[in-house]
Amino acid sequence: MAASAITESDLKGSLPLVARGKVRDLYAVDDQTLLFVASDRISAYDVIMQNGIPNKGALLNLLSAHWFAVLTDAIPDLRTHLVSLAIPSSVPKHIHPQLQNRSMQVRRLQIFPIEAIVRGYITGSAWKEYQKSGTVHGIKVPEGLRESEEFPGGAIYTPSTKAEAGKNDENIHPDAAAAIVGEKYAKRIEELALKLYKTAKSYAKERGIIIADTKFEFGLDPATDEIVLVDEVLTPDSSRFWPAASYAIGQGQDSFDKQFLRDWLTNSGLKGKEGVSMPEEIAKQTAEKYQEAFERLVGHKWADALTGKSATA
Repeated sequence: MAASAITESDLKGSLPLVARGKVRDLYAVDDQTLLFVASDRISAYDVIMQNGIPNKGALLNLLSAHWFAVLTDAIPDLRTHLVSLAIPSSVPKHIHPQLQNRSMQVRRLQIFPIEAIVRGYITGSAWKEYQKSGTVHGIKVPEGLRESEEFPGGAIYTPSTKAEAGKNDENIHPDAAAAIVGEKYAKRIEELALKLYKTAKSYAKERGIIIADTKFEFGLDPATDEIVLVDEVLTPDSSRFWPAASYAIGQGQDSFDKQFLRDWLTNSGLKGKEGVSMPEEIAKQTAEKYQEAFERLVGHKWADALTGKSATA
């Protein structure tokens, strides 16, 4: 890992800063294009940790780029926001090191204010709700499911609101999502999210990873009325990755993603608390989990991706 984490990018005014999200910083390139910069920040339970994980932003960025390629190859009519991984020419050369591998130019779009969550296995908040009421996001699901069991039919669509910074996302019924974005778009988002998940699930399983659930985000191209896949895609930040070799129904699973950090926060009584710094060992072990998932999914050593020796980088 690098000596220190980049928790906040600084382009020295070469591009206007539009916003800082939980992980990504957004800059305006021109009227049609934004620059996404993936920092090394990490959040859990909607709270950003005080310290980051070195090179995490580069990993998220390169893994998303890989998934965009995999998904558009499998689904030819899929549209994504990715324009280029090149650093804009207006950014001075001396700033390039902080953007290397961790930035992508993307299309400006109208972003739908929901998160399109797809769950293939019952775990996390879905398992907790199911134990209490037999539902997931208010959707009635079959009785008798055990923790970590695959949903009958392979997946269910369980959207949430897309909260503003500092606020928590709220799990909602698909009918509520339709009320937010409109019936026409809600139906298309649901269909596309399920198709994307099933495609990725099959791809990952061949590489020893179970995608238990994931979050997609979508935008609208008003010129064509097309639904466009945006933001990060199928990363350890937006998904639960389980090792297929140790998967067992009826219990919690080992995880490649930030569930490791979530577990530490919960066990330490720090869940949802502001101002928390991860111990060095937690940051190191979380980074190792992310890197192993990357290498399995992409098929390249993480160190090679960082140095540009792989096709992904």
